Amino acid sequence: MKEKMHSGLRFENSTLDEVDARILTALDADARLPTAELARLVGLSAPSVAERMRRLVNEGVVRAYTVEIDSKALGYQIRAMVRIRPLPGKLHLVERLIQETPQFIECDKITGDVPFLARLVVHSIEEMDDVLESLSEHAVTSTAVIKGTSVKRRLPPL
Repeated sequence: MKEKMHSGLRFENSTLDEVDARILTALDADARLPTAELARLVGLSAPSVAERMRRLVNEGVVRAYTVEIDSKALGYQIRAMVRIRPLPGKLHLVERLIQETPQFIECDKITGDVPFLARLVVHSIEEMDDVLESLSEHAVTSTAVIKGTSVKRRLPPL
């Protein structure tokens, strides 16, 4: 695996520089920035920024431009983190059930005794009970309701 060192940071399979880091930081703050505005912010021409963006996409550094949705504004009053431990022989079935349950808005496979850590949004405690009950025949769950967010999703150090 090719690695490049830059300013004490290691970038695998990439040729990121300080300008790329400024572009990524600006896009993290507002993914809808027009190329001309992005160019002005980083001190390059619009064609140069467009070419850098193409390279960042081609290298897999930028995978998508996305929108952040407030689940509470959509009526989902409860957010929770759910650790899910499938019963023996049920790993793939449980993974499929998680994928097919729209209230699970994100799920990571993790190391340790509990292979899944999922983010759940529901309208009520009763809905949360229904969702978790649908897994109970195939998995053991442990749920923590999210009270607030101390650090919202952000870029890693560039």
